[in-house]
Amino acid sequence: MNFFFIKLKVFLLISFCCTFFYLSLPKELNAIQTDLGASLFKYNCAGCHINGGNIIRRSKNLKISSLKRNGIDNPEAIAKIARQGIGIMSGYEDKLGENGDQIVANWVWEQAQKAWIQE
Repeated sequence: MNFFFIKLKVFLLISFCCTFFYLSLPKELNAIQTDLGASLFKYNCAGCHINGGNIIRRSKNLKISSLKRNGIDNPEAIAKIARQGIGIMSGYEDKLGENGDQIVANWVWEQAQKAWIQE
């Protein structure tokens, strides 16, 4: 009987540690990716899209209502535009680097969801 309780304690301890690790890891990776998205935006996009606006064409801003009105309703659509460009905006595939388009697109989508209000 004592052997059973020792095995049970070990099993529960290992399960707890694995669960704790699993739950904490994505948040840390997400924070790193969020910081990278903000940095990519700052150095490549903010010149024209200050706080989600657009200094060249006001109707082509990054606010959620404008994005949806223009048929841009998910991060993948934003990534495609960041990568290839659209209209007079050239693409930034070379400057954003590998997966940079998706990282900045996720960050832009998150900001649009929050109305570009910084916490």
